[in-house]
Amino acid sequence: MLEDLIRNAYSAAAYGATGMVLMLLSFAVIDGLTPGNLRHLLWADRNRNAGILVGSNAFAVAIIVTAAIVASEGRLFEGLTYTVVYTIIGVVIMTVTFFIIDLFTPGKLGELVVHPESHPAVWMHGVVHVGIAMIVAASIL
Repeated sequence: MLEDLIRNAYSAAAYGATGMVLMLLSFAVIDGLTPGNLRHLLWADRNRNAGILVGSNAFAVAIIVTAAIVASEGRLFEGLTYTVVYTIIGVVIMTVTFFIIDLFTPGKLGELVVHPESHPAVWMHGVVHVGIAMIVAASIL
């Protein structure tokens, strides 16, 4: 029992740390896609649009990480590899989608994200991030 607890705690810590790093990577990608300083927009300006996009992206990454854990069926190295590879695929697809949506819609999506007034396009894009994550997660399972 104690051996299982130690092994499970080690796995939980490894997945948790990996998921955290991948969420930070995802945050950095969003920060690069949007004008201005995303941390400042969130914490100092309390920008709702930025919060929606960052929150949906973090949720999307969590969905992919969770699917990778389930798909690994207890094989830690395989699960961590799945986690990293599939999350990077998801973030790349989300980034490409950001550019495609920006290309085919009026205005600039990055500017909408930093605008102080709430905009429905940011909500829509947040849902797209979660949808992409669900597709990637289903491909793992």
